[in-house]
Amino acid sequence: MLLDSRQSEALLAVLDSGSFEQAAAALHLTPSAVSQRVSAMEAAIGAPLVVRSRPCRATGPGQRLLQYLRRSRLLEQEFFAELEEDGGRPLSVALAVNNDTLATWLLPELAPFLIRERLLLDITLDDQDHTYSLLELGQAIACISSQPLPMRGCVVEPLGFMRYSLLGTPDYRERYFSAGFEREAARKAPVVVFDRKDMLQAYFIQQVLGLPPGSYPSLYIPSAEAFLNAVRLGLGSGMLPSQQYGSDLETGKLTDLAPGRYLDVNLYWHSWRVQSPRLEKLSAEAIAAARRVLRQDGAGEADQELA
Repeated sequence: MLLDSRQSEALLAVLDSGSFEQAAAALHLTPSAVSQRVSAMEAAIGAPLVVRSRPCRATGPGQRLLQYLRRSRLLEQEFFAELEEDGGRPLSVALAVNNDTLATWLLPELAPFLIRERLLLDITLDDQDHTYSLLELGQAIACISSQPLPMRGCVVEPLGFMRYSLLGTPDYRERYFSAGFEREAARKAPVVVFDRKDMLQAYFIQQVLGLPPGSYPSLYIPSAEAFLNAVRLGLGSGMLPSQQYGSDLETGKLTDLAPGRYLDVNLYWHSWRVQSPRLEKLSAEAIAAARRVLRQDGAGEADQELA
């Protein structure tokens, strides 16, 4: 069967915006007209595609169709862009990446390529353990994830790993850990956490000191820059990658609270096996950039250190 373009457009708008009302506003239609188009598509396919909740979300068949529609839209946009005499309008690519990747190496490394190839990134941020699900849901056409196994129809390439250490200011260490990084002292020491999905601090403290999550005070700072500033201000300790804290250890601005203990987080590039030409170039560039910036040897040593 051939998919109806207006019905496909309505389905994408509903799932992107999360509601029929917002989709209608984006498409300059009435909510009733959008609902009719989505219902007609469901009838043609023979399966429900949208869970009519707040926000609306895709069913299992809807997720698979959404993956297809996003890839076909990208191919179509790229085709028409290349026909334009001025070299083509910028092409938007939906990526799902983790916060620390965006805050450190991704844009500086990819900027020259993105400008040259006239690519615009439509980035969705999530924890590295959860970006994979955004690809699975059709909300991205490529992602950077800690998941090493590819989704069906996709390929995965290892990028390297980010090494995280638990850091705090010298004053913070003096206040809470003057006698060393000890279990009872950690019960009183505030810890900076990115959000409720961020388990790096919890995993590290549990492995090193045996304290379960909730055994110590936590403050939540859902911004990579503000997270680093909170640690630098002495509000709490935090797991930070070397790409983010830079020379703070050498200058004495921060100190390693548990020397010799760290966590290595392996990252992987996931993309569809069949890609548009410019997405193939983007994948190759992102993989090469990551391998220039990220550590490539010794991944997995963290588990040995924490054991």
